[in-house]
Amino acid sequence: MVFFNGSTYRPFLLSGFPGLEESHPVISILFCALYLIALMGNITILVVIRVERSLHAPMYLFLSMLAATDLGLCAATLPTLLKLFWFNVREIDFDACLIQMFFIHVFSLMESGILLTMAFDRYVAISNPLRYTTILTDSTIAKIGVGLPLRAVAVIFPGPFLIKRLRFCKANVLSHSYCLHPDIIKLSCSDHRINSVYGLIIILITFGVDSVLILLSYLKILITVLGIASREEQFKALNTCVSHICAVLLVYVPMLGVSIIHRFGKHVPPMVHIIMGYVYLLIPPVLNPVVYCVKTQEIRTRILGNLLKL
Repeated sequence: MVFFNGSTYRPFLLSGFPGLEESHPVISILFCALYLIALMGNITILVVIRVERSLHAPMYLFLSMLAATDLGLCAATLPTLLKLFWFNVREIDFDACLIQMFFIHVFSLMESGILLTMAFDRYVAISNPLRYTTILTDSTIAKIGVGLPLRAVAVIFPGPFLIKRLRFCKANVLSHSYCLHPDIIKLSCSDHRINSVYGLIIILITFGVDSVLILLSYLKILITVLGIASREEQFKALNTCVSHICAVLLVYVPMLGVSIIHRFGKHVPPMVHIIMGYVYLLIPPVLNPVVYCVKTQEIRTRILGNLLKL
């Protein structure tokens, strides 16, 4: 059996849809459309919030962070996906794969952290509206904006180095058109239990903790809303949370599906793994701006107003 270490290992091979290679150019049209929607939608949100001073409130500043993170996620996955589906270039250098993996997971963790921050924003706005501006000051928002990337980088930083210590055999075919941590370590011929434990710990202390805190925030919000006498005011308060709840579901439901399939779906058809991987990385950047543009009246009004001026 031939072994390689990180410095001599031949390139990994990316995978599209096995058996449908001749249809890859046609399938790429769908991916291009999705990426175009994601890019235009998130850039539109960033521009509208940047230009309209009335939207320089905590809720919209956090939304701009979410849009920027979604753009980063698109930028991390788009190059290899287009090379594969347009030009059938499957090879990706070992170090390039680790770099892509690093940024994909960093932006994913940032997205989770931003969703937690937005849940806290809704909790303060509904439960303690009189102190909203004193709690979420510009200084606090700036610290959050710096802290979230630092948290993501700090927890993902050991990942590439832990992979470099592994030994790899001749198997070098990845399951997706981009590099993910679980996908890479599965190709290792050496003991990768440390990597598996590391990945599980990262999921628990980031996505796990974030999801629990988001749930607790909404339990507190629900208790507060149920204490409001007016049905109209209850509906108005809950309506401000609809967009965020949709964004949370768009991120966590595909993530949960991918995690379950990776760990327990050994007998699931490979095509299901592939499709769930694309759903996990593409659906949130594509649908988040759509949800916020449709459900957030202030953003929808500004966009329509600017379009009518053209």
